Amino acid sequence: MQRRITAVIATAVSAMMASLGGLAQAGQFSAEIVTSTAAGEAVGTPGKLYVDDLKVRIEISDFPDSFLLIDGSVPAAYLVRPQSHVFMDAMQSSRLTRLFVPLAADDPCPQWQTMAEVAGIADQSGRWRCEAGGRETIAGRAAVKFEAISPSGRSAGWIDPELKFPLKIATEDGATFGLRNIQEASQPEDLFVIPTSYKKFDPRLLLERLRHSDVLIDPPNQDPEK
Repeated sequence: MQRRITAVIATAVSAMMASLGGLAQAGQFSAEIVTSTAAGEAVGTPGKLYVDDLKVRIEISDFPDSFLLIDGSVPAAYLVRPQSHVFMDAMQSSRLTRLFVPLAADDPCPQWQTMAEVAGIADQSGRWRCEAGGRETIAGRAAVKFEAISPSGRSAGWIDPELKFPLKIATEDGATFGLRNIQEASQPEDLFVIPTSYKKFDPRLLLERLRHSDVLIDPPNQDPEK
């Protein structure tokens, strides 16, 4: 029995290492993220994106004094708040953590589906599939267009086969997210590190505590004359 358990564990570890080894590594670069409407009008101020192989850092105006950190080797996506020295699972806080991730240049759908599952929104009733289209030039770089079909809808992505990263995403609701001012260069390692002194914050635990606290259990004082 012990040998059988050991063999099962060894097989699982080997499978995990093989899957990690097959992940697309995007190299190192930085860029700006521009959001546009279906009419092509820019929305808000450009965000910043930094990539170091399987790690991605995103800074956008939706989260001032915070940043989003993606680690494709886990996989995981976090919202980090340096001023409070806390971090939390990003979940559905921003769809950028599900779109701008390192991808396989020949089939980006597995990684997209994985990050949707990390966010807790993936439909488990079917697998995603990607259909390759033609080649286009995006932000001055060659890209291959893919149409991603999932159980919940369709979207389009233009993937740079050299960077192994999307240059542009068009969602089903008409929004477009694109990269510009792409600079290939080594990125500081500390951009992608959560300090060990930071504590992980779980909003669900806070809600659970409030649910069992006097604040939610005891009714407010009532005027006896009413």
